Amino acid sequence: MNHIPRNVSLLNIQAAFPFLSGRVKHTPLMDSGGVSGRVSASVSLRLKLENQQRTGAFKLRGATWKIHSLTPEERARGVVSASAGNHGQGVALAARDAGIVATVFVPRTASIAKIAAMEGYGALVRMEGAEFAAANDAAMLFAQATGGTFIPAFDDDAVITGQGSLGLELLTDAPNVETVILPIGGGGLFAGVATALKETNPAIRVIGVQAEGADTAARSFAAGRLVPRTEPVDTMADGIAVKSPSPRTWEYIQHYADAVVTVNDTFIAESVLLLLSRTKNLVEPSGAASLAALMAHPHLAQGRTICLLCGGNLDLRLLSDLIERGLIRTNRYFRFISACGDKPGGLASLLTEVAAGGGNVIEVIHNRLSASVPYGRAGVDLLVEVRDEKHITHLTERLEEKGYPVTRLS
Repeated sequence: MNHIPRNVSLLNIQAAFPFLSGRVKHTPLMDSGGVSGRVSASVSLRLKLENQQRTGAFKLRGATWKIHSLTPEERARGVVSASAGNHGQGVALAARDAGIVATVFVPRTASIAKIAAMEGYGALVRMEGAEFAAANDAAMLFAQATGGTFIPAFDDDAVITGQGSLGLELLTDAPNVETVILPIGGGGLFAGVATALKETNPAIRVIGVQAEGADTAARSFAAGRLVPRTEPVDTMADGIAVKSPSPRTWEYIQHYADAVVTVNDTFIAESVLLLLSRTKNLVEPSGAASLAALMAHPHLAQGRTICLLCGGNLDLRLLSDLIERGLIRTNRYFRFISACGDKPGGLASLLTEVAAGGGNVIEVIHNRLSASVPYGRAGVDLLVEVRDEKHITHLTERLEEKGYPVTRLS
């Protein structure tokens, strides 16, 4: 495979930084003892809250600089892009700020909330394909047909340069940082931020993180070459659910990364909930991947460490699902199957015993016709709010003593 030159330099990023500083938000750098303690008592950890950026993600930086670089003739023809959500929002807002038309193609699986946000910023949104790659192909064809300028999500020097402003912003607030952990999807964020960090101070460790279900950069880093992924991506972290970095962004990953690790969706989900409960920050799964990597691999935190939380556009339906599953995993919800007498008052008697044991019933599914339930009995699927694992044990023992069987569901 032919190598693509790394055309984005520290000088490029430094030139873009003042312009972007007046158009994007300088996002906070936060200390959190509660989060640090979940990783390691000895970790010096700070969180870069790019989830609080305008549009809720870092993508506005690259889109704004790319649009700024267009000629008046190019602006008049409008811009076209493809996105899983965050890039489209960045393009939409940057185009609106510049007074030009934006058309964004998204896969049919894109977040409804992100689509609504793009439309709210004034973009024309078109759905195409089941994955990002199909939407990207459709957007490129549309740009060719209409003469609009295609703005890649990551495979573009101006986009990478704009994302690199985030690296300089980090160094402004934390000049002595020793380790930075950031997600990799297509690689544009990593390419820009790593260039800014490493070209300023080569001693800074830069760690890339991917979801296990979208791990081409991690596989490639281990192999020492870009290894194509043949299977579909499969992760809840839609912002980094990209089949592969481009040859362009791969050059930066290969050159600057000290390590590229993967993390599964369970750790990502736990990180989203931890950030919400301990820091009151709403962070989407791709944005929480950096913290998830530390939870899965605590040794990655060496010296003064920063986790980049790159986005906060989390669909509320997904958030609800994460919270309910999290409550079950942390023994705050207890789901189990029982049985009661199939006669008037039978179900009420069972629920009375649950209440007497301190359980708060959240959901009841009453199944009178299951073949697995003996005649004269009715099956009951219960979701009960409890205090902890000890409370689950106490409630189970109480119900079984009263003649109600308990089969716990995970």
